Amino acid sequence: MSPTRRSLLRVGGLTAVGLLAGCIADSGEPADNDTTEPGDDTTEPGNNTTNDSLLDPGNQSGDPAGGTRPAGTGGPGVTVVHTDEQPSLPLEVAVTVTNEAATDDAPPQLEVSITNTSEQPVNVGEGRAIFFQYAIDDREQLQLLPAGEAYPTKKGCWRLTDGIAITEEYRIRTIEAGKTVTEKLDVYALKGGDGCLPVGTFDFETTYTVMNETGEEQKQDRWGFTIAME
Repeated sequence: MSPTRRSLLRVGGLTAVGLLAGCIADSGEPADNDTTEPGDDTTEPGNNTTNDSLLDPGNQSGDPAGGTRPAGTGGPGVTVVHTDEQPSLPLEVAVTVTNEAATDDAPPQLEVSITNTSEQPVNVGEGRAIFFQYAIDDREQLQLLPAGEAYPTKKGCWRLTDGIAITEEYRIRTIEAGKTVTEKLDVYALKGGDGCLPVGTFDFETTYTVMNETGEEQKQDRWGFTIAME
């Protein structure tokens, strides 16, 4: 990940952030072309106009955005394609995919885990930023929101239709020695783009600040990851 990538985690101030959420295109089977003759050029392998996704028997949805996804899911799906080196802190951070493709009932979802690798409790902040809650990618197209919350969207389209207020506070999380804490994040598209979920690669980065018992900063480092939507 580029060192110049900027973190766009919005955690300060009462900030109204306009978001977009991902959507599911209606599934439909590819139309049969009953008039195609065996020698018709439109079905020849070398014809550049052929839609290969329609020739793929795994494409049950018939939705180009969905690719070969089973019926009932919608593209694009999310994968983690890069993670930074671990921060120079007594913390080990990881991100995994817990819901790869959006459905009518849920957007794509990630899980961030933080492990205290030391033999003492670690106080780390900011408590939302370290889990990428409310983080916006460097292209300003996606936002990661705490899972399990009701956000303003249209059914099946995971693009927020209204802004979200973020309170102004600095939270500190205490992680006990050797313990791992996790948080799930739902993936939404930011307002103003085309479609419901954009395709491409998206970088996220945040800051980890380790503090002593009185809340004074001891050490700080950054960590991030890249996801692909395709």
